[in-house]
Amino acid sequence: IEEARMGIFEYIEIYYNRNRKHSALGYVSPAEFESV
Repeated sequence: IEEARMGIFEYIEIYYNRNRKHSALGYVSPAEFESV
């Protein structure tokens, strides 16, 4: 169970939060926002 929890956490922190578009950033991903 702990291994699954870590896998989900890593997915959310590394992939999802860096690639999904945020309205507060003008609907660009955090990675795109940082590169501007």
